[in-house]
Amino acid sequence: MEIIPGLPDEIGRECLIRIPYDQFSAASSVSRKWKQEIHSKEFHRQRKIQGFNQSLIALIQSDPISISTTKPPKIHTTPAHRLSLYEPGKNEWHKLPHIPGHENGLPLFCQCTGVGRNLVVIGGLDTKTFQVLNTVYIYDLVSGTWRRGADFPGGERSFFACASDYNRMVYIAGGHDDGKNALRSALAYDVLGDVWIQIPDMAKQRDECKGLFHGGKFHVISGYQTDMQGKFDKSIETFDVNTWQWDQVQEEKLETEMPPRTYAFDSAGTLYKCFSSHLARLDGHMWQRLSELPSDVCNGTFVAMWREKMLVFGSSIHGGPQNCYAFEFEKSKNQNVWTKLEMPEEFTGFVHSGCNMEL
Repeated sequence: MEIIPGLPDEIGRECLIRIPYDQFSAASSVSRKWKQEIHSKEFHRQRKIQGFNQSLIALIQSDPISISTTKPPKIHTTPAHRLSLYEPGKNEWHKLPHIPGHENGLPLFCQCTGVGRNLVVIGGLDTKTFQVLNTVYIYDLVSGTWRRGADFPGGERSFFACASDYNRMVYIAGGHDDGKNALRSALAYDVLGDVWIQIPDMAKQRDECKGLFHGGKFHVISGYQTDMQGKFDKSIETFDVNTWQWDQVQEEKLETEMPPRTYAFDSAGTLYKCFSSHLARLDGHMWQRLSELPSDVCNGTFVAMWREKMLVFGSSIHGGPQNCYAFEFEKSKNQNVWTKLEMPEEFTGFVHSGCNMEL
């Protein structure tokens, strides 16, 4: 059976690899042959080789808070958390379907990371009981469906670092247990095998730490120990996935004792952060201020890299509507340029976390 009747299969494949990711599910239902092609590794390899893969940013966002001139409600409720997909190349936004059984929103403070064609959502708090969850949910962007993954082991854990190698594995570390004790323990999750693996403990306890993956290493940034509540450490620990060991702690790597939510690596491994009203870059052992942040993202909530740009999400005031700017490192030889990106109103809720994906 030909992919497209009357055409050689190589021409049919050339047509299919041009289909945008949000049409994969519909296209897969056309025929068994189309489904087989779209779900194959070779299909996605060819998309990437020929430049048809799409850069996506997945965001965990709260529903926007509407401003009303009427009397405030008697009961204040926590806005529901949703998953959004943003494609910066087209400046297009999409909402993902609810996790089955979680129609009222994602678990509070859950983490998400991209692994190949999958978006993995881990942990968080039950929206009704506030019970800590060890659940794993996986959204397949090709089939457009959710599935349940294996729960992570080791007891209750929340506010942990989380990142993936973008290919198969997810890594989590730190956070705190049910007694608010900061943790040193860490785990790896094989998404394809649906199995959790214990990895060595970190040298330090790290609650509310940030996870990033670059250069074959899982980087755990900052966090604080049990007896230092809210005083964030200036160090970084990195787990080498090839040696399966933690490198020596990089002490005093960070400039400030602040929450690490706005750190990000570029493709070359340079570390950036948005702190206070500035964007800064780590040059050797020194932080260099590059540019002032636009005033309406100075309360930064999330940073992502896209091509030769940095995307910064934030607001002018704490809890205010979110804005997004692109910082262009090489716009010209003499200046760096900020460009404000359009955000539909339904996507202006608070950005809790996010991750990059390629599909």
